Amino acid sequence: MNLNGTPMQMKSMNKKRVLQWIQENSPTSRAEIAAKISISKPTVSLLVDELIGEKWVYEKGIGESSSQGGRRPIQLYFNDKAAYVIGTDIGGTKVKTVISDLGGNIVNSSSFSTNQFLESGLLKQISKEVHAMLDECQIPLKQVLGMGAGVPGITQTSSGVVAEAPTLNWVRYPFLKEAQKCFSFPVHVDNDVNVAALGEQWMGNAKNKRNVLFIAVGTGIGSGIIINNQLYRGYSNAAGEMGYMVTDKTDMKKDFKPIFHRYGYLESVAGGKSIGKKLTELIKQEPDHPAYLQAQQSELPGEMAFTLAKKGDKLAISVIEESIEHLAYGIINAASLLNPEVVILGGGVLKSSDYILPKLQVIVNHYLPSSVELKTSRLGENAGVLGAVSLFLREHESIIKFS
Repeated sequence: MNLNGTPMQMKSMNKKRVLQWIQENSPTSRAEIAAKISISKPTVSLLVDELIGEKWVYEKGIGESSSQGGRRPIQLYFNDKAAYVIGTDIGGTKVKTVISDLGGNIVNSSSFSTNQFLESGLLKQISKEVHAMLDECQIPLKQVLGMGAGVPGITQTSSGVVAEAPTLNWVRYPFLKEAQKCFSFPVHVDNDVNVAALGEQWMGNAKNKRNVLFIAVGTGIGSGIIINNQLYRGYSNAAGEMGYMVTDKTDMKKDFKPIFHRYGYLESVAGGKSIGKKLTELIKQEPDHPAYLQAQQSELPGEMAFTLAKKGDKLAISVIEESIEHLAYGIINAASLLNPEVVILGGGVLKSSDYILPKLQVIVNHYLPSSVELKTSRLGENAGVLGAVSLFLREHESIIKFS
């Protein structure tokens, strides 16, 4: 710790340390704080009194007698309701926004169709919904610390520019600059999968884990990487683009064509869209198949492959088994490099996780030198919005800053 600051800087730093201790260790006491973070008891008492006055902390209990006859210290608690943070998850089909307290409890939420407001302005609509939700909950604007946002594209977090988000038709979109026109409070933005990884680490199946790999499997495949409790973004904020991994060299000898423009190899063979496309092609060659007519008329959705596979359909099983193998190889490659404590799977894959997860675990364990725990997202569709809240609390400099 730097001990060369001014008295005011030292006081501010110590106040943050006291608040962080209470936040992470409620209930606690003044004496315990002083002992654990090595600040004198009088200083701790002074700082705690200030934090109580500012509503960040509250006291509970009246110092009841202990078994030895002495009085138990009054317990201090972190006040989750002292302030609120907005979290918004901007997707290609839906925008979901929540108001959360500092404990990750969602007090209000709303969502709308992305396409409906893409032309008129997504941020304008988010702003309208935020103010409506605040009014509904009777939360004054001054109690809102700020907003975190997740967007489906490579994002330059320092400048707040979204380099490219194909589903939103954004290229070098000045997100933060536009956000300043719509919101009076500070805003932080990052890639949606990075944000979901933060959500799972804060409130989900990666809680208390410092090394996490979050993989979102839907139409595309992406990942969020947390190393030593820090989000790893890479040189150009493009770390975690797992969809571009190559998991079979034989395909690369051919004229490889991605399933969508600028999509990578792995998502073109293991993403939800590719599963539906492959199944459709196979069924079209089987006139006796129950789904033959449907396949002739339109491309089958990826979810249908899992429905058929669970009924024992051999074509569906073959398509899914191949996709699971590719996804497993991608996980093996990433886990070999990163050595995470846990791998969390999220996105559309959650609908079929009971079928996918056991098969993935077998292949991953077979190839990795040490086994890694595979889990599905506990937060589900709230991973993005709660991750956005977590992003703000981690990135924004204030008395309340989550590590």
